[in-house]
Amino acid sequence: MLEKTTRMNYLYDFYQSLLTPKQRSYMSLYYLDDFSLGEIAEEYDVSRQAVYDNIKRTEAMLEEYEEKLLLFHKFQERGKLIAEIKEMLQEGSPSREALKEAVAELEKLD
Repeated sequence: MLEKTTRMNYLYDFYQSLLTPKQRSYMSLYYLDDFSLGEIAEEYDVSRQAVYDNIKRTEAMLEEYEEKLLLFHKFQERGKLIAEIKEMLQEGSPSREALKEAVAELEKLD
């Protein structure tokens, strides 16, 4: 569950501008502020099921956006490459070729 929550938080960060105000609000309350479905339903004077359905549809939309745009995937790959470069630099003087390859991989992501 924690992995899903973390993933949804990242996807929300990347794609929130593509959501409607209601979708943003529900997702923010549910994932960022840790509101329950009942609390959100009470806040908006709707049924718990309506909140659940909206959140599930929004999660599916975020996954679709990620499938097409890959912003989160590229973010993760960029982080891995930066960590590798830092590791190379800490181990001593890395070969120029190794650094060039890592930088080339970073450039491919954009």
